[in-house]
Amino acid sequence: MTQNASLAVPTQLTSGRGADRRPAPAGRPSTGRLIGIDLARGLAVFGMYSAHVGPDVTVGGPVGFLLETARGRSSALFALLAGFSLVIITGRPQPRTGTAGRQAVARIMIRAVVLVVLGYALTALDTGVDVILSFYGLLFLVVLPLHRLRARTLALTAGAGALILPQVLYVAQRAIEAGTWADTVTTRDPLARITGTGGIMELMFTGGYPVLTWMPFLLAGMAVARLDLGRPGIRSRLALAGGALALIGYGGSWLALRLVPHALATVAAATDSGSAASAWWSDAVGDPDGHTPPAWLLVAAPHSQTTFSILGNTGTALAVLAACLTVADRLPRLMRMARPVAAVGMTALTAYVLHIVALWLLADVWHVAVMEDGTMDALPVLLGFVAAATLLATVWTRRFRRGPLEHLLHLITLPARHIR
Repeated sequence: MTQNASLAVPTQLTSGRGADRRPAPAGRPSTGRLIGIDLARGLAVFGMYSAHVGPDVTVGGPVGFLLETARGRSSALFALLAGFSLVIITGRPQPRTGTAGRQAVARIMIRAVVLVVLGYALTALDTGVDVILSFYGLLFLVVLPLHRLRARTLALTAGAGALILPQVLYVAQRAIEAGTWADTVTTRDPLARITGTGGIMELMFTGGYPVLTWMPFLLAGMAVARLDLGRPGIRSRLALAGGALALIGYGGSWLALRLVPHALATVAAATDSGSAASAWWSDAVGDPDGHTPPAWLLVAAPHSQTTFSILGNTGTALAVLAACLTVADRLPRLMRMARPVAAVGMTALTAYVLHIVALWLLADVWHVAVMEDGTMDALPVLLGFVAAATLLATVWTRRFRRGPLEHLLHLITLPARHIR
């Protein structure tokens, strides 16, 4: 229940629903919200709910498989869409320059700070969910200097990050485990003292969503946002690229774990589940107990922070995004049926925060057991969360341009307009 917390940072970070109605200049992609992006984000919200209040994947069957497939990959999709949103804020298809560019950068920085604060506030509720907001806030700040890069350069940077940064993280974590220097840094970290957490060390290296290994997801989303998604064949290329990355990531891990001597046995012995049969694609492999062996770098489980996992999860996110864009553009009847899901994506920040608050109220205030024992008893709870989010989002977006928290976030960034 702690692994797959995530946030869909909404496209509403950039504009309201009215932006859909502004025609784009000829030959240029619209800078308003793309309904397909909202649809993908809505699906990711439901995937997040399934990890936090749904049955355990051990229930098996089609439901268990669907739940297992959503775990981890939902947060990767969120992160990719967050990179997409960053580019919309700073200018798409061309980055804003001059005063407009400085104001856009200021908006990102303000939003990042708000996400960090909000993330720690939700963490303080102690719901058992690994809240991703604070990680997102720092991620925005880290990738912001790269927002002017072109699509090809961003894609290459994301690829290089996927190949290099997991190894850097592994070495850093080994150094943290072997010494006391990280504790010294944490004791002197004002963020750690204020929040009662691991502070910057947790955000960068030891938390559930280390900035080092989550940067490639945002960079990939930024690269996609630089593309003209209305061009013929672009969605097909995204789907093919996603399929290829997923095959390399999950298939490469499957092969490596079986070709490298003793890799499977080493991973199984080091994890709390005692099995590595599904380590090439599933979180069911568990987490390493104590010291993480080098063989762990061959795993592709969604939260394993490895090269294989980043490639596989990015590929899945791209494929889902391509499918959602196609539905929105080419299948109007299906899109009409899916609009309630897109409404959830339009109010994703609100949906995320409210579900954390709901978990806190149910468990700590009203003392209601949200999940009995990880069995199918949790399925009605999951369906209730999904139904409530869908109903509230649909009603709200019919009357208002932004979700409640999205609107508040917009208001907080208004001072950026005074920058010259």
